Amino acid sequence: MPYQFELPPPAGGRRQLADAWLKLGVLALLASGAFSILLVLSRTPALYDWIPWVDFFHTALVVHVDLSVVIWFLAFAGVLWSVNGRPGSHGWDWLAFGLTALGTLVIALSPFFGAGDPLMNNYIPVLRQPLFLAGGGLVALGFSVLVARSLMTRIPLNHAWNAVDALRVGLLYSKIAALIALGAFVASFLLVPHRLQGASYYEFLFWGGGHVLQFTHSLLLLVSWLWLAHAAGYRVPLRGHTGVLLFSLAFSPVLMAPMIYFLDPVVSAAHHQGFTGLMRFGGLALLPLGLVVLGAVFSGGHADAQQRPLRAALLSSLLLFTAGGVLGFLIRGANVVIPAHYHGSIVGVTLAFMGMAYLLLPRLGYAAPADRLARWQPWVYGLGQLTHILGLAISGGYGNIQRKTAGSAQGLHNLPEILGMGMMGLGGLIAITGGLMFVIVMVRALWVHPRSA
Repeated sequence: MPYQFELPPPAGGRRQLADAWLKLGVLALLASGAFSILLVLSRTPALYDWIPWVDFFHTALVVHVDLSVVIWFLAFAGVLWSVNGRPGSHGWDWLAFGLTALGTLVIALSPFFGAGDPLMNNYIPVLRQPLFLAGGGLVALGFSVLVARSLMTRIPLNHAWNAVDALRVGLLYSKIAALIALGAFVASFLLVPHRLQGASYYEFLFWGGGHVLQFTHSLLLLVSWLWLAHAAGYRVPLRGHTGVLLFSLAFSPVLMAPMIYFLDPVVSAAHHQGFTGLMRFGGLALLPLGLVVLGAVFSGGHADAQQRPLRAALLSSLLLFTAGGVLGFLIRGANVVIPAHYHGSIVGVTLAFMGMAYLLLPRLGYAAPADRLARWQPWVYGLGQLTHILGLAISGGYGNIQRKTAGSAQGLHNLPEILGMGMMGLGGLIAITGGLMFVIVMVRALWVHPRSA
């Protein structure tokens, strides 16, 4: 059928692999939640005085970002790529998972083994500590093996170019984007002068590859939106061959990344601005497929108990990703509008992956979440995060509150700034509640209750 945007359930070793990657992602979110509570409190007026060690804000921020964004996103790439693979598995598949899981554990434990010396560089913030860096190296190696194996085990496409083929093309493009991102990381490692110190070194090291990796996540987001829309009972008005063309359009900006490396030195302002422009304007290539999904949502229709959590996740994801995209064009200077932008975009992807986790549970042999907690969770998390980013945007737009600061260092001098950051804190606490609700739903499904099949 031309409009059935769903992949067949994984079987055998592929099902076990997808199951393992999903559990790793959930555990990473669970660990990141422990840090996020103090992270929000350390920036909330009247509450940040309770956190006497301001530098803990930076340590918590590093680990929170790496677990809730980097590891969660990479793990869910493992989920979707495993679902799309051929039946069976190989030792290299489990090596990729094992290295990533071990690295994740090391990263989560590293703050408790000596001073963290946090560096607040973009994309992959680091603790300048041997244990943390070793954990990051294990994750990088595991993800590299995952990308290589996923590219070798893809299922051949059908020349009919149906809806399933469109999803598989989207997944294939996401793998190629990940491969280009890894190449960008290697190129930066070789080209960035090692005389640079601290955050400047890691900023240049991760800048190019980090931007390209966002296209991997964005392509997986589009795959998730189409699949969620179909599973939630919406009719997606898109034929397979048109979907392939639109996925090709969404992928096309990635091909500009090597040119940016050839045109300017990695440590130049032109290189920095080139990738900023690539993300800002290249992201517009996602718009056509996004509008198709939005059109499907407006078609309405009745949803049963199992479809309601999927609809909530899809609608919340569309709302947050759109808000983040709009805020990206409103950035002026280095203030808290920047985290408002990337929180919206990141949370939009996270909500789509949360919906996909609900969708995939019965395909992995677990009971589908259909209770009230699962239905409300995306709305609580999404609306909390929307309040969070609007508070940041108001404070950044009205004043000049700098990003990555906490406590009195934020420089809150007038009522609008205080109200904006208070709104940020309230939204953050609501979002933490929504994140906890997701973890509870998933822990119940994955570990507390027995498999349904």
